[in-house]
Amino acid sequence: MNLTAAIIGPAHGLRGEVLLDIRTDAADLVVPGAVFDTDSSDLPTLTIVGLRQHKGRTLALFDEILSREDAESARGVILLTEEHEEDNAWYPHQLVGLAAQTPEGESLGEVSGLQTGSAQDLLLVRYEGRTVMVPFVHQIVPVVDIESGIVVIDAPGGLFDDDFVSTRD
Repeated sequence: MNLTAAIIGPAHGLRGEVLLDIRTDAADLVVPGAVFDTDSSDLPTLTIVGLRQHKGRTLALFDEILSREDAESARGVILLTEEHEEDNAWYPHQLVGLAAQTPEGESLGEVSGLQTGSAQDLLLVRYEGRTVMVPFVHQIVPVVDIESGIVVIDAPGGLFDDDFVSTRD
């Protein structure tokens, strides 16, 4: 499966440099010499020949983009990379369909997706006809076992139970 490594942004300067919105955590993927397949039929592959930082942003120079006009026409092109394994990291499509259960093994439903957020991601779990948004943090989701097809959710009171009563009320 191809995943987004980066997205080409606006042109910068006259030599064909572009702003590059890097979308991967694997820093060793986006380096000079890297060759990417793209989502563009006009530019099916792109080779990075130069990278630099400018005012906190990444600028890239590609072998196939020779002018500012080429750079402007490449805006929005997505650089693709093959899926790769990382320790304690999962792709959203790997999580969908996993059985959600308590630490005691009781069923909590099925994972229906992942919603990314600025503070933390939320695991979406179908439970009794509704979607429960579970903070995807180790304290609440201590186990993700793709091979066994389960996630363990140690949910705080009230997350899955509508009848939860707190002593603080």
